[in-house]
Amino acid sequence: MLARPDLLDKRSPAGLEVFQLTTEAVPSTHVYMEAQIFAPDSRRFVLHRSCHPHGSDRLDPEHRYLLCDPSASAKDRFLPLTNEIGPTAPAISPDGQFLYYLVDETDINAGRLSLRRVKLDGTGRETILVVDTPMSGSKNRVSKIYPLSSISSDGKRFAGAGFFGDGRANFAPWGLFVFDIDKATVDLILTGPSWCNLHPQYSRSLDPQASHDILIQENHGNVCDEKGVNLKGCSGPHDGGAGADIHVVRDDGSNFRNMPWGRNLKEYCQGHQCWRGRSDTCVTTAGLFANKVHLPASADGSSKAMTVTEEILVEGRATEYCGHIGANSKGAQRNDLSRNVTAPRFFHFATDIAGERFIADANPMPGRGCELHLARFGKAMVDPLQNWTYLLDARTRFWKSAHPHPFLSPDGKTAFFNSDESGTLQAYMIRNLPEV
Repeated sequence: MLARPDLLDKRSPAGLEVFQLTTEAVPSTHVYMEAQIFAPDSRRFVLHRSCHPHGSDRLDPEHRYLLCDPSASAKDRFLPLTNEIGPTAPAISPDGQFLYYLVDETDINAGRLSLRRVKLDGTGRETILVVDTPMSGSKNRVSKIYPLSSISSDGKRFAGAGFFGDGRANFAPWGLFVFDIDKATVDLILTGPSWCNLHPQYSRSLDPQASHDILIQENHGNVCDEKGVNLKGCSGPHDGGAGADIHVVRDDGSNFRNMPWGRNLKEYCQGHQCWRGRSDTCVTTAGLFANKVHLPASADGSSKAMTVTEEILVEGRATEYCGHIGANSKGAQRNDLSRNVTAPRFFHFATDIAGERFIADANPMPGRGCELHLARFGKAMVDPLQNWTYLLDARTRFWKSAHPHPFLSPDGKTAFFNSDESGTLQAYMIRNLPEV
């Protein structure tokens, strides 16, 4: 762990400390910012090596998930928690006892998927379930496992996603599945071509009913071939489409709801969203179109791109499903969190578990760097984010291969980000955050 005071600048708050956590020649990163990778002590967390900001190569024998304890001595700071080829989609149980993860040994409509867990001291590894037949609700086996998972706040259910094509038909489905950990069963609860980039996130609420809710993303217009390779991504401002929308669904597939964002031809969902701590509200980043009406197709049949002028932060609550109409949903409750920021350009972000503190990257300069900012929430669904405080320039190139993906420890006292400023992608930590 290297102290990196050189990453601070004259705008950084006094007393801020920055550390480069990883230093290997192979790239290392934090797990995606929405992932549940912290122990309840807000000190120990999971990161990985031989990877990239959005996952890893399932066939890479060097890929490992590591438990990091920055307070430990150098020799004890990193503890390998996986030793298999193909580990993916990690989540630490809410009680901090286990790391749950999937082992991807699948091929298109073939192979097997295993749900495993290991204690955070590296002992007691066990396989909960091996899935080597089609899940209920599909004729085909799962493959191309999504690199993110989520675990319910009671620690009883684990959500994951993957591809359910047969290797022959185009426009094949993707899907969301849920493991019942105690029963060692799995059910496919959503399936279709648009569920290719689900970002499943269980509500952090401790309420017994709310703990069954999962925040999910639907990529309308996505087209893949028979092998699950994308031929056309989510239709969005780049091609005149309305873009993705965000939903909440109960983990048995019922009570499908809308989040009031995007798809109104005035804004589009970037595809970054999360729960505001343990509350019932969620936050997203949305791009605002310069044009307020849909641009018609060009004479040659191609679509015209919509110009995006700002990238804002919007809070919202789930409302009843009334079609894929996003911000125009019946009973929509929205709150523009960035309305006190001039020309906002926000992208990746996270909150603490209390839903009081907030971190985001902003104002990226691809190939050069991006800023990290800290803020505090006010009253839910009423106040904008307050006390915006610049932390530093992450100096990462901000290409997809080097996104910073900032996030906070559950207690909100420590921040984390990725950067390739050293020439190799590495994981970083910020301590002594200011009281915003």
